[in-house]
Amino acid sequence: MEAPWTKTVDQVQTNLEVSLETGLTKDEVKKRQEAYGFNELEKEEGTSFWELVLEQFDDPLVKILLVAAVVSALIVINETLELGESFSLAHFVEPGVILLILILNAIVGVWQESNAEKSLEALKEMQPDTARTLRNGMWENDLPARELVPGDIVELSVGDKIPADCRLAELKTTTVRVEQMALTGESVTIMKQIEPIPQKECEIQSKLNMLFSGTAMANGHCLAIVTETGMKTEIGKIQEQIQEAAKAREDEKTPLKQKLDDFSDMLQYLIGAVCLLVWLINFRMFVDIQQMTFDYKKCIYYFQIAVALAVAAIPEGLPTVITMCLALGTRKMAKRNSIVRKLPAVETLGCTTVICSDKTGTLTTNQMSVKCISLLNTDGSSKRNFNVSGSTYNPNDGEIEGSVDASKDPVMNQMARIMSLCNESTVELNDNYQHEHRGAPTEAALKVVVEKMFQDIDGDHVLPANEALAKESVRVAVLEFSRDRKSMSVIANRGGVNELLVKGAPESIIERCTEVLLPNNKTVRMTPQIKAAILAGVDGMASKAWRVLACAYSNNLGALATYDGPNHDSHKLLTSPDNFAQIESNLTYVGLVGMLDPPRDEVKQSMVDCQNAGIRVIVITGDNKLTAEAIAREIGVFGPDEDISDKSFLGIEFGRYSREQQIDLLYKHAAEGSGIVFSRSEPKFKQDIVKLLKENGEVVAMTGDGASFT
Repeated sequence: MEAPWTKTVDQVQTNLEVSLETGLTKDEVKKRQEAYGFNELEKEEGTSFWELVLEQFDDPLVKILLVAAVVSALIVINETLELGESFSLAHFVEPGVILLILILNAIVGVWQESNAEKSLEALKEMQPDTARTLRNGMWENDLPARELVPGDIVELSVGDKIPADCRLAELKTTTVRVEQMALTGESVTIMKQIEPIPQKECEIQSKLNMLFSGTAMANGHCLAIVTETGMKTEIGKIQEQIQEAAKAREDEKTPLKQKLDDFSDMLQYLIGAVCLLVWLINFRMFVDIQQMTFDYKKCIYYFQIAVALAVAAIPEGLPTVITMCLALGTRKMAKRNSIVRKLPAVETLGCTTVICSDKTGTLTTNQMSVKCISLLNTDGSSKRNFNVSGSTYNPNDGEIEGSVDASKDPVMNQMARIMSLCNESTVELNDNYQHEHRGAPTEAALKVVVEKMFQDIDGDHVLPANEALAKESVRVAVLEFSRDRKSMSVIANRGGVNELLVKGAPESIIERCTEVLLPNNKTVRMTPQIKAAILAGVDGMASKAWRVLACAYSNNLGALATYDGPNHDSHKLLTSPDNFAQIESNLTYVGLVGMLDPPRDEVKQSMVDCQNAGIRVIVITGDNKLTAEAIAREIGVFGPDEDISDKSFLGIEFGRYSREQQIDLLYKHAAEGSGIVFSRSEPKFKQDIVKLLKENGEVVAMTGDGASFT
């Protein structure tokens, strides 16, 4: 179906001839399966064991050694037969050693490449096995996902993997968020919507009403209509691009391969010429021109001398030494979670002239962390800013500057309560005792900073301070986030008193605040001067490309002041999201929190090393432009005050230029070694940039996570 994101749900149903009430009929499913095939990705035909073995011998230098071994063996056989001796292993030491070296070389190569094949195949297992599907008016809970066809109605809940590309059709909860990192490489969950998107040409991140195969439901519950299956899905297109790129690379030679081929050609011609010259020099020893006689035995004898000279000149150990060095390189890279499919690719990295890198999870930690907490001073116009260190989900990584203790600061304590209780995420220890988040990364970062705000709370739990706050205040209701009000809130009961705790976009929260909380634990009216001071703080954080959230609360809940569950008389107010904005009014402002997915510690020095080595770095990310530019400045791709007007582009914007214009822009500042940043980039765009660079003679290394970097 063409551009389903631009159509309404009714239009999608009409085009696909399906109803959300009944789904497809069995007859219609059968017709569509015949037309569209199964919903599965084409599996790349693996290389058989014997093909891998033969590939190890498909090398000019190896072939020279094989010929030398065979000729050497034939000479030994001839000599032994002439002397009338019996054959023994001692006679075949020289050809045997050559063959043993080649066999060891082949074993190492086959072992490395077969391991890489298995690892890469495991990366492709991203599609779910079953899907809850509506057909003939009945729900089938475990329909094999491969049997889905365009037009099928599927039901999706938190944790489900999305089985095909789908158009969101109906929300069963207030919001639906999807984790699209497997497709785009970006860790921030995307909030989806029902409304159509007017732009037909837009990137994946902007298709807010589409659910993509291979991604996962982060929260919410919905119905969706399958629009594309199999290789027609976005992840199918990525696989197709990867396969095409692999075919294009089949005939390509790495710099090492080219050098070895040139060396082998030179060696065979040189050795052949020398051997022929040695044999011809001794021509008179076995040919008597005057008497026209030919001595066969002497001819063979001098031929053996020429062959012995050739075998001695051939570096038998070179292939094995090269293979072992490359294998050691792959082992070292494997320890850093890098899979090398072909051994010569290791050496190619040493010849790299351009590195194309993803941002999230590659240049950054892919772990959101709070960088600053901003509260008001007693005068209401100045701010108290608390910088926060640490870049992981480990609460013991870093601290809040200034020895902050939220138990002794009423504003900081209220801030901690809002960030902890108005939160659906958590942090856990995995099997490797590493801290990882469950839920939205931004909310997990808030829980981590809450731990840093208390100095005297210890416990066996990973988040003891959050546990203590949860016991102190019981959540009785959750007002889920919605796009129109840009906030989320909870009603928490502490000591028998209900309180509304709210967090969300600053521009939305601040407009609904009528008071502010000050360090003396008193509230004052929100004046234009105070609002201006708060907004200045928002602008300051935003200029650093931080994600900014505002926190607020309300003790005036009206009919919800005594709310204690679904049986309460005022429960009907919470059944419709249309009421949430009214409930979240007349708030008391508490503070701001700025967070960022920080750069890895080692990246900045790596950038310096690349620049010293003459390697350009091009950042290609699916993240927004402002954040990408800020990270690029921080890690050294750009200078702090560098003009980047012609060095930073949106992917869709750069794609509109002609090929000649694209090349001009790519190389406009190449002599200076300046990098380039492409943001909001789709998977195909990344492949196109690499192809363009390679066509212009660059040796390109591409690194990142997500399917598009496989």
